Amino acid sequence: MKQLLIKYRHAWVLSYGLLYMIWFVWLENHVTKEYASVHIWMDDLIPFNEWFVIPYFLWFAFIAVTVGYFFFTSRSDFYRCCAYLFTGMTICLIIYTIWPNGQNLRPNLDALGRDNILIDMVRMLYATDTSTNVCPSIHVFNSVAVCISIYHSDSLREKKFVFPAAVVLAVLICMATVFLKQHSVFDGICAIVLIAALYPFVYGRAYQRQKARRLSAEHIQE
Repeated sequence: MKQLLIKYRHAWVLSYGLLYMIWFVWLENHVTKEYASVHIWMDDLIPFNEWFVIPYFLWFAFIAVTVGYFFFTSRSDFYRCCAYLFTGMTICLIIYTIWPNGQNLRPNLDALGRDNILIDMVRMLYATDTSTNVCPSIHVFNSVAVCISIYHSDSLREKKFVFPAAVVLAVLICMATVFLKQHSVFDGICAIVLIAALYPFVYGRAYQRQKARRLSAEHIQE
């Protein structure tokens, strides 16, 4: 047990999840009526499509599996990935707190003229997730951030199918946010801007120098 605690002592990072959930749930309960409505012209050109509920829900597995893989295989990749995700998520929560926002894009599902299991899944999604606290989109931010973390992982880069598959899934998830009318296109754009702003701090020159030193030390040991 002691050895396991030492080996996985980096698990303390995951305690951030508790802080995030408390903060997010508080926002969900308090930002309900008075909020800035996010909407741009592109939103009106995108039709509702219930098929995208599948990649939308796959987001949870996508993030959990990637973070879990890094947790058990590479402490450095785990720290970098979590730093990217948690910093971005915290900034999003700060924005939601300072600038309460939401969207009014959701269609009346009963008026669509069709009923199937996917519509039922969307109905469940709408019932459990409010249409507030949307800009920037955490779904988009985390999906792209995880792809970048996978790209920078030496172990996953060797598995040639992983990164392309991750990119395809991330694109589908990002598309799902707007085709399900969970987010405005503007929410996704803001998430991409946040991704770009944080990238130099997580995977910039300091990271590249650190990685070069580590590879050099491993080469000398060999």
